[in-house]
Amino acid sequence: MRFTKPRDLLAAGLIAGLLAHLLLRLAYDTLPPLPTFAGFTLLVIAVVDLVLAFSLRARIQRRPGTAPVQPLTAARAVALAKASSLLGAIMAGAWAGVLIYVLPVRGEFEAADHDLGSAIVGVVCAVALIGAALWLEHCCRTPKDSRQDG
Repeated sequence: MRFTKPRDLLAAGLIAGLLAHLLLRLAYDTLPPLPTFAGFTLLVIAVVDLVLAFSLRARIQRRPGTAPVQPLTAARAVALAKASSLLGAIMAGAWAGVLIYVLPVRGEFEAADHDLGSAIVGVVCAVALIGAALWLEHCCRTPKDSRQDG
């Protein structure tokens, strides 16, 4: 398993952003207003990732008073981190597509002013999820063994 590369996240975000922007160009006037805190769920997942990261980091570094991490637990945490970072990238792209669409049309549609706030909350929460997921993935790296020669 390889660690997440920024270009993979960027590609997923760009594709999601283009699709969201295209969908809005085609059907924005028929859509209901977006909930202001629709992206807040991403922040909840980010907090879970952060708590898990700090817990696992201490255990992987074998700090005193912590139980060692089972390999399967670490593998599951890495899988969660990879899925979370991909979800964050897709949602950041989608919310950025909404943001790019609603900024210029605020005068044309009443809902665009409201949706601007929703898009900002969504982008911020998605970026927080990406950061937390990448930190979790980083915390699951195997430490270098200082007992090895050379």
